[in-house]
Amino acid sequence: MKKKIGYLKLFLTMMQISAFTFGGGFVIIGMMQKKFCDELHLISEDEVLDMTAIAQSSPGALAVNSAIIFGYRLAGIPGALISTLGTVIPPLVIISLVSFIYDQIADNEIVIVVMRFIRVGVAAVICDVVIDLASKVLETKDIVLVVSMILAFVATFFFDVSAITLVCIFIVFGILRYFMDRRAQA
Repeated sequence: MKKKIGYLKLFLTMMQISAFTFGGGFVIIGMMQKKFCDELHLISEDEVLDMTAIAQSSPGALAVNSAIIFGYRLAGIPGALISTLGTVIPPLVIISLVSFIYDQIADNEIVIVVMRFIRVGVAAVICDVVIDLASKVLETKDIVLVVSMILAFVATFFFDVSAITLVCIFIVFGILRYFMDRRAQA
């Protein structure tokens, strides 16, 4: 997949994705995947999974980390900068505007009802992203990866194990798996 994307198109695409993304980093990753992988065919699904893992394991906001990684992959260092700028402008503008009128709208019944429905929509989009990412793991038919995913879910859902702890554990597991596979091939 060696197609290119222009800087202006990258900037405008990231602005559009960011402006209409509610629900955080995983939602924006799903939207980036749909745009850059499914629609524009600039990135493969495997690359999206790899970039998501890198963005998740890096410090900072997931949406910004993803924008940097996707932008870099699509257009090098200028692409990373342009993509990041396109991603942060909409929330900065929206949050600035909302902060000016928050006191006037916080108790408005219409706003309260709308926010409840936005939460429902966000939950649905996050579920879509989770199902999509989990199905990619299941498609590998690698029992170690599948069992690891299930154990990670159990650890977070039932035992409140932090994402940072899990990422560190899986980095170690990934390194160990690499060397074990390499040793088996020798």
